Amino acid sequence: MSAGHTGGTDLLDPCGSPTHPDCGIRDVLDRVGDTWSVLVIAELSAGTRRFGELQRAVVGVSQRMLTLTVRRLERDGLVTRTVYPTVPATVTYELTQRGRELSSLVRLLADWSASNRAAITRSRAEWDAGNPGSGVR
Repeated sequence: MSAGHTGGTDLLDPCGSPTHPDCGIRDVLDRVGDTWSVLVIAELSAGTRRFGELQRAVVGVSQRMLTLTVRRLERDGLVTRTVYPTVPATVTYELTQRGRELSSLVRLLADWSASNRAAITRSRAEWDAGNPGSGVR
């Protein structure tokens, strides 16, 4: 917010500002906003998935990164992991209620991204043409 802002507490004030000395927003956004978490949440919004199904659906994710991602999402209460006593063990993942709430926001972001992708690509090309050698990507 601007230095002249005199209104009440605004959630858009930066973390560490006098009105939000420790707002916790960064911590949550770092987790739910990383590439793999967003893609896993988007995939699980369609329903329960086994690990292999998730790995095939989330193109480019390694087994190790997918394991870390679903564990972190489970720790945050966004995903439930269920192990079935079969040989070999069957493990499924599904969104919790909190995860489903988040998935609707992820869907809005994905829809917005799809709608604006071409315009953003054009804006980048125009900016790059006007700022050669900037190194910004």
